[in-house]
Amino acid sequence: MNPMSGFAAHYGHWDLVLFLIVLVSWAFYRYAAPSGWREWAGAGLVQAFLVALYAEMFGFPLTIYLLTGFLGLDIPHTPYAGHLWATLLGYGAIGAIVEMLLGYALLAAGIVLLIRGWTAVYAARCEERIAREGLYGVIRHPQYAGILLAVLGEVVHWPTLITLALFPAIVFVYVRLARKEERDMICRFGATYADYMRRVPMFLPGRGQWRRLFGAFG
Repeated sequence: MNPMSGFAAHYGHWDLVLFLIVLVSWAFYRYAAPSGWREWAGAGLVQAFLVALYAEMFGFPLTIYLLTGFLGLDIPHTPYAGHLWATLLGYGAIGAIVEMLLGYALLAAGIVLLIRGWTAVYAARCEERIAREGLYGVIRHPQYAGILLAVLGEVVHWPTLITLALFPAIVFVYVRLARKEERDMICRFGATYADYMRRVPMFLPGRGQWRRLFGAFG
């Protein structure tokens, strides 16, 4: 069997690309709920990430052609060639499976953080209070942490040149956005929020807090 035929059969599904972009974008905007221009800027970067990801995952393997054509790397034309970490490091199909499972695990955890964080902060805004319970008692920005974790999962699962370039920009924008929101919260709630910031870390749980984080998923 010609390996090129199996490789080519994986791509060119632009109807699937469009479907996934629309579906995932709807879910993202539903739970990220951007409002100000800074949030829209972050959402725009994530949107560009999604388009680049699915276009290369099922449409056209731009990264593979660039790596093989311009850099002369030897990337075998196999159905799992898009799993570049495993392919470039020589782990083959088994490595691609591990890479995929790890990426999906990070993606799933990010989605849960995003949805649960959105639910908690929505209730807090309706009651005009600070969200400090559940996930917000472990990290201050579970929604943004969820977005970054989900994006990281896709970078692990299916890296491309464009998504690798966008990832640090997405991290930079959401870290700045989180700091801007915290300044606004201090102006609104004063010492109450400042004390909350001293007790609860921004994105990663402190030592001994990981059990509480996993408990908040239940």
